[in-house]
Amino acid sequence: MKIKAIRVYQVDLPLIEGRYTWAGGKHFVETFDSTIVELISDDGRKGYGENTPLGSAYLPAFALGSRAGIAELAPQLLGQDPTAVGRINDLMDTVLNGHPYAKSAIDMACWDLLGQSAGKPICELMGGRHEDSFRLYRAISMGTAEEMAENVAGYREQGYSKFQLKVGGEPLEDIECIRAVRSILADDEILVADANTGWRVDAAARVVNAVRDVDVYIEQPCKSYEHSLTIRRRTALPFILDENIDSLQMLIRAHQDGAMDAINLKISKFGGLTKAKIARDLCVSLGIPMNIEDTWGSDFITAAIAHLSHSTPDAYRFAATDFNAYVNVKTGSGLDDKQAGTATAPQTPGLGITPDFDVLGKPVFEAS
Repeated sequence: MKIKAIRVYQVDLPLIEGRYTWAGGKHFVETFDSTIVELISDDGRKGYGENTPLGSAYLPAFALGSRAGIAELAPQLLGQDPTAVGRINDLMDTVLNGHPYAKSAIDMACWDLLGQSAGKPICELMGGRHEDSFRLYRAISMGTAEEMAENVAGYREQGYSKFQLKVGGEPLEDIECIRAVRSILADDEILVADANTGWRVDAAARVVNAVRDVDVYIEQPCKSYEHSLTIRRRTALPFILDENIDSLQMLIRAHQDGAMDAINLKISKFGGLTKAKIARDLCVSLGIPMNIEDTWGSDFITAAIAHLSHSTPDAYRFAATDFNAYVNVKTGSGLDDKQAGTATAPQTPGLGITPDFDVLGKPVFEAS
């Protein structure tokens, strides 16, 4: 099998809730800019991948950069075997230094073609399904304590039992929000206070000290790894790192430092499913639980998350997410088996998503 053509589509993904706010209100997004890649093979198969950065201020990634990176890579990928995912990644790293987010959608589309050619869903090529389904978490955008508690109550009724509360603003307000939401949760429900790097060290210290009696996880309190590690060493609360875990080297360093109890594993931050699987397997070997997710996305990214999640041993799968449930545009079909805050990976070969070209429209870039 060889790559015959590469097409790129751009889709706007408006949020159902209208706005998503994080890091103390410093950043917000109302419509996500999604890049969807279509790889066409010489035997007529088509594979799909997606990258959707969380705006341009969250990580060193942005939507126009994703499409520019794909355009830079595309001429070198034509004629290559997409099922040789390791060799494709080596080639992409040779052609373009860095920019993992730009490579992620291409790698995802290669896995789609690999699964189709093998006649198996991606999760079965990544280790097989663990359990019948996996648990989802719900991210709760910043608001007042009353608003956030109300949102959590609504999602509890839909079956969610793990909640990621966006904080990272004024310490007293964040403390109030954490306590208000925890007070309405059952003992077996999980609450994570995610600052998304929004606190200074002194603010983070105030918050973790004030909620030391609350059953809550603290996630990525400060921007730098060193500052977050300082807070980790000042609290007994369970600790999650996210934005700082952007490579295998950083994952190993954080593990050796005892810097966290769990991580958020974002597929595009590692450059796609191939390298995210390596990080996943390393976490399993080291005994590190994971939230398996990405920066954002629609049905294609949600399916990729589902495949990586479902093939992860349950003991190390903290939770996953369903980004297609946050936006009011469906880019494809195939993700219908979701209930009571749980989901499963598609059963059909490859990624398992059939694109909706009425939504995707015409390509914004094509190479052949």
